[in-house]
Amino acid sequence: MCLAVPGRVVGIEERDGTPMARVDFGGVVKDVCLAYLPEIEVGEYAIVHVGFAIQRLDEESALATLRLFERIGALDEEFGDVWARAATEVERAPEEENR
Repeated sequence: MCLAVPGRVVGIEERDGTPMARVDFGGVVKDVCLAYLPEIEVGEYAIVHVGFAIQRLDEESALATLRLFERIGALDEEFGDVWARAATEVERAPEEENR
């Protein structure tokens, strides 16, 4: 199985003419290509599949998706424990920001 996982855009830059982003998956930050979603902005969530941001997603839906993936074991099955921990950390992040 290959999942498309939501993550939060934390930085945007252009590399060799290609729009790229640093995307945070709850503490795991990866480089993601924005060729299909060049208008996304820092702070927004995107669904990422095989290294490409393919759709903008609201925060509530992103967090709900990560909780569901965690509950059914999909993140652990696909990516190992680090992805399950990342889903939990993403869920906690908004709570910590409100303190």
